[in-house]
Amino acid sequence: MSGIQALERIHPTLPMRPKRVERIEFEYIRHGTQTLLANWHVAKGVVLNPTIGATRTEEDFKNHIAQTLDTDPEAGWIFIVDRLNIHQSESLVRLVAAHCSIQTELGIKQKTGILKSMATRAAFLSDSNHRIRFVYIPKHTSWLNQIECWFSILMRRLLKRGNFTSTQDLKQKILDFIAYYNRTFAKPFEWKFNGFPKVG
Repeated sequence: MSGIQALERIHPTLPMRPKRVERIEFEYIRHGTQTLLANWHVAKGVVLNPTIGATRTEEDFKNHIAQTLDTDPEAGWIFIVDRLNIHQSESLVRLVAAHCSIQTELGIKQKTGILKSMATRAAFLSDSNHRIRFVYIPKHTSWLNQIECWFSILMRRLLKRGNFTSTQDLKQKILDFIAYYNRTFAKPFEWKFNGFPKVG
């Protein structure tokens, strides 16, 4: 989740009163943005290993995945991701190869082998024979990635009405919300969509 704005309201929010809704100040001071990288544990319904920083680069994502793998180095991991270029990067291929002890020659980026293109890198990263693999959801189906559903919860419950005095304040409030959510509301999402009815 990129571009999370640290907005400080110029005047305090006016609380609800009889026949009046809560009123949030519309003028603000913008203190910058943060990016949240997080993992959703599908079976437990918790947010794992959040990383919050100023950027969302290939290196940021690779480091986030490396920190996640370090929480259980011998486990099998399946990451569900969209087709963003940082999810199919050279550094991610090298990370997975190192963690899975894959000795195959990886090639040269944009020239040969596994590293030749995003398609060849994605094929390697999604190989079901690897202990660590990535599943790429189709384009325009972000709702299949459950972390996106959780991001909408974060937006509604914290960010939309929040007041943040700095990017550090924003970061701490997001981390506090994640801890609170995991402790209080954690449960798997219950899918209710059964497909579209047949026509004709």
